[in-house]
Amino acid sequence: MSIWDNLFGRASGYDPDSGPDYSFGRYTDAFKTPENYAAWDKALSAFERGQYLESIEAFMAYLYDPTEDNVKWQPEEGKLYFEFYQGSKRVTGFADVEQLRATARIARLDANNADLLHRLTTMNYEMKYSRFAIDEDDCLTIVFDSPINDASPHKLYHALKEMALRADKQDDLLLDEFRDFLSPVEITHLRELSTEEKELKLGFLRDRIQGVIDYLATGKLNPEDQPGAVAYLLLDLVYKLDYLLIPEGYSMEALERMHRMYFAREDEQPVTYKNVRLLSELQHLLRRAPESFSEELYAGKSTFGITLPANHDRLSALIDNELPNMDWYQDNGLPEVAQAIPGYIVGYALFNYAVPPPDKDLLQLYYRVREDEYFRKLGYKQQFLDRDGRPARRAIRAAVNDLAERHHDSYPRLRPAVSQLNFDNLTDFGRSFLSMVRELDLSKP
Repeated sequence: MSIWDNLFGRASGYDPDSGPDYSFGRYTDAFKTPENYAAWDKALSAFERGQYLESIEAFMAYLYDPTEDNVKWQPEEGKLYFEFYQGSKRVTGFADVEQLRATARIARLDANNADLLHRLTTMNYEMKYSRFAIDEDDCLTIVFDSPINDASPHKLYHALKEMALRADKQDDLLLDEFRDFLSPVEITHLRELSTEEKELKLGFLRDRIQGVIDYLATGKLNPEDQPGAVAYLLLDLVYKLDYLLIPEGYSMEALERMHRMYFAREDEQPVTYKNVRLLSELQHLLRRAPESFSEELYAGKSTFGITLPANHDRLSALIDNELPNMDWYQDNGLPEVAQAIPGYIVGYALFNYAVPPPDKDLLQLYYRVREDEYFRKLGYKQQFLDRDGRPARRAIRAAVNDLAERHHDSYPRLRPAVSQLNFDNLTDFGRSFLSMVRELDLSKP
């Protein structure tokens, strides 16, 4: 940083290597490498020729993500052994000339409980390919098996995805609800977060929830007359907590439940009622014991994503539908609500969709700017806000150009119009930034 930057409180220029290599948000497997797609074609071809073990080995190569190092496989004496990771769970299995079998241990059953067993039986009816079982070591396990000649790549993808996602989600939920009857199993592959990082994330959660509660208590908004404004504030918060904190277990399920509840159509509840429920759920997260939240923070590897692939047009349509709503709130002295609308758009897109990589990186950059203090506490040295809280022009423009350069080979028409960005304040920046994103050309020659 130059003497002039220090003197005027400006952020320094952009340094793309100025921070740790954290992952944020939900994992997606929607955008594979050319090597992955070649492996998929090989798996299909081998299966059609009746070379089933060769097909499954190629299928494992299709699942492999080098950035995650998530899948391992080994041929041995006429069998193929494999394992892969999904969050907190490890799925192991084998294939031979007769069958393929995969298992994922959920938890150790320390004592029988009728409610627990009834829950597992009910969930068995919900699953299409796999089932809950109790193995020889008294571990709750999800099992999938298939005759080898019926284990096509298409079937394997859906079956292994079902069991992996179910195992990853249910272990924390069942351990939390039936802690007197279950104990953790096979969690040695998880990376424990430092105490400092956990405290930082807990502080962020509490500060942001309390901030929205305090704002609503000021009386600037009438919840009955302006339910849409309240909804923007609450949903912006829900999606932000999900993406930036990446909690597992109860907190993850609570955030997903809030999203499902708000957008549920079958009961047609008024928005005011939904807002009350959202606020109640957030207040419950605020009151939870710190150690409960701390247990839900860890880093693992993933193989399957839960978000739906979406092209750039889907994101553009979302921006078109929501961004104009900023005008009324900004013109009527409610900048906090106006600023929540770009946050809602960014969060909704990242929560629901696997958008193209350039879109995802740019949406995350928006969070980097808006939550500059949080990222700097995480260890990112790059500053995206000046001392007066205004977006840092040089750093942001350089960051956008750097993202475009990194994606140029795959998206040669990607040329963000950084000249249209407004750096006067965060509200105007959010509007101009998403307008810039909307106009991107991600088509390929």
